[in-house]
Amino acid sequence: MLFNSFQFLAFFPIVAALYFLVPFRRRWLLLLAASYLFYMCWRPGYILLIIASTLIDYVAALEMGKTESRAKRRLYLVLSLCTNLGLLFSFKYFNFFNESVKAFFEFYGLPYEVPMLKVLLPVGISFYTFQTLSYTIDVYRGAREPERHLGYFALYVAFFPQLVAGPIERSTHLLPQFFEKHRFDMDRLRSGLLQMGCGFFKKLIIADRLAVYVNEVYNNPMDYEGLPVLVATYCFAFQIFCDFSGYSDIAIGTARILGFDIMKNFNTPYYAKSIGEFWRRWHISLSTWFRDYLYIPLGGNRVRRRRLYGNLMIVFVLSGLWHGANWTFLFWGALHGCYLIAGIVTGPIRHRLAERFVPARFEPVHRLVQIAITFHLVLLSWVFFRANSITDAFVLLRGMVHGFSLADPNVLAPVEPFSFLTAVAGIVAMECVHLAQRRRPLADRLFALPLPLRWAAYYLFIFAIIAFGTFTTEEFIYFQF
Repeated sequence: MLFNSFQFLAFFPIVAALYFLVPFRRRWLLLLAASYLFYMCWRPGYILLIIASTLIDYVAALEMGKTESRAKRRLYLVLSLCTNLGLLFSFKYFNFFNESVKAFFEFYGLPYEVPMLKVLLPVGISFYTFQTLSYTIDVYRGAREPERHLGYFALYVAFFPQLVAGPIERSTHLLPQFFEKHRFDMDRLRSGLLQMGCGFFKKLIIADRLAVYVNEVYNNPMDYEGLPVLVATYCFAFQIFCDFSGYSDIAIGTARILGFDIMKNFNTPYYAKSIGEFWRRWHISLSTWFRDYLYIPLGGNRVRRRRLYGNLMIVFVLSGLWHGANWTFLFWGALHGCYLIAGIVTGPIRHRLAERFVPARFEPVHRLVQIAITFHLVLLSWVFFRANSITDAFVLLRGMVHGFSLADPNVLAPVEPFSFLTAVAGIVAMECVHLAQRRRPLADRLFALPLPLRWAAYYLFIFAIIAFGTFTTEEFIYFQF
């Protein structure tokens, strides 16, 4: 079920109303049934994968809790890891690796007869796999006790607001909230609806309109060059941000209405002054997951310089692979790893130059330059993330330079001008809100208005979404991950 569908507009109010009407001791059952129904609207049979992961990790954690033997605990952790990562590999990565091995064998003229798997990638498998793995790893480390209530644990794995595309929650944060009795709260309702509205604004007015331009150029790389390719790349930067952060906003707002707090997943990442800061602001739940469960166990930054560089490359190559079974994602992840290493190597020199040549009165200009450089490094990496192949990515990069002209009359050829300008106006409005929120959150500003002005703002916001949004029920980009 898509958030931007009429199904969800009927589904969620019914679930929310029933949630506050049924007795507290039965609420977990209602939410679990709703969560499974939410997922089964896509492909019913694949709910068995979520149930399998849930049961295996539930049993593995209980068994770890029964023994003090580190060897036995490790055995059950390995069971959890192998099962979950095995399912993930089979459905998401087997064909990718199989094709790569086949190409290698064919290059040397060797026979290779292993067939491809004819399976459909389960929606959200990377998200719920990482969520349940964090639970078993935490139990193994002793960071939490195993959850004995199977229903609550199953709900943690499948909680419908963030099931398909995150944020990737930790059991130490989300699981205890299922034991709390939430009462209907008007402030939570207003705040949750406002955040959901912001998510729909990003998705329907900006992301889905920009997608038309991006898809036309990136799916036909040989047909475009110069300014249209550059504009399409800028468009994708805002498309993916609005699409994914929009999903996170809707998920957070939906959960908040029910009484649950879900972690913030984005924090104006394009205002970052370095690649390291960008990753502290972008897809925060994934970047912190890799930090806590991979980077730090590898030694983090407490190791020698060469080992540090190796750790960074391992984390970001795997982060790229997490996003998809394609060489483009591996290249994208490796590129970000190289960015971070280059930042560490050049950091002392850059700091000394800034101290020497940038007077205090020019510090705001210096920050703007840092933001611009960081944004354009990220922009370059998005070419590989979005391109259909490595070859297409280099064709697009070459086309971006070849035939470039600021007066290119074909700049709006891939899209209807009204649709494109509507998306641009949406971006401007969004960035104005981002800048305004640096001093005071939007919700606080809005709720402080007199009642007539507040309701006028509500109606204007709803009208803008209905009048200028696109209602073609386009999937969210991160559904494919």
